[in-house]
Amino acid sequence: MIVILGPTACGKTKLATTLAHIMDGEIISADSRQVYRGMDIGTGKDLGDYQIDGKKIPYHLIDIVDPGYEFSLFDFQEHFYRSYKDVIQREKMPILCGGTGLYLESILKSYSLLKVPENKILRSELESKEMSDLVELLKTYRFVHNTTDIVDKRRLIRAIEIEKYSLEHPKAKQELPKIKSIVFGINPGREVVRKRITNRLHQRLQEGMIEEVQQLIKNGVSHDTLEFYGLEYKFISQFLQEKISFEEMKLRLNIAIHQFAKRQMTFFRRMEKNEIKIHWIDSQISFEEQIQFILSFAKNEF
Repeated sequence: MIVILGPTACGKTKLATTLAHIMDGEIISADSRQVYRGMDIGTGKDLGDYQIDGKKIPYHLIDIVDPGYEFSLFDFQEHFYRSYKDVIQREKMPILCGGTGLYLESILKSYSLLKVPENKILRSELESKEMSDLVELLKTYRFVHNTTDIVDKRRLIRAIEIEKYSLEHPKAKQELPKIKSIVFGINPGREVVRKRITNRLHQRLQEGMIEEVQQLIKNGVSHDTLEFYGLEYKFISQFLQEKISFEEMKLRLNIAIHQFAKRQMTFFRRMEKNEIKIHWIDSQISFEEQIQFILSFAKNEF
């Protein structure tokens, strides 16, 4: 399997789909928000990139659940292995592409996970606690390295729920298939990513990102759920509720996406420390040279 990772707005999708076109491959998405139907512009699905020379590039784990469903890491693994098996059986090249570090690491390190059910009693107890108390409680279960777990109360409660259930239901580790993978990373540099993020935000607003959020609300998605999905959905939701102005929404969202990209890179560096080899592509070379670099590397490895 080939893996393409990198921060938001680095050009992962175009690179992955071009490779899939050349190698007769299929894309398996590793993005925690692209699984949701109707969340297209805000999540950057860039479905236009899946059409190359009149040919549609097949993809998996995009548009598979409705907004509001709590799609977990366990769900991702289940769907991934099902899709991977399907792609391999049809003798196609699987290309895992995305920026959700935990999803990527769960496959590359063959995480053994439990399916954790909702604990309504526990959730009710935790809901009344302050965020700082919840963070300290989570720390009693494990080292907190995923900052997204501690900036949103709903995520924080879910993280505690998972850790408590895992402690109370110990099990033997299940054997997961070890997939021979080559991991390539795209990192054009902080300033380039910053410029791309800002330009892309303006473009997405022009393309109807606000209208997309309005449609989600019309379809019954609550503002609380939109807050949970963060970034574009959080700040546009606040704007639609008249909590912030349009200009403030743009400014705060732009800053939040920059911070998100920085956290993504921090996670990728942690993956490297966790013995996952990432071959970083030289940002100075052309797109065609990037493709050739990956193809020649893959030919030697596979």
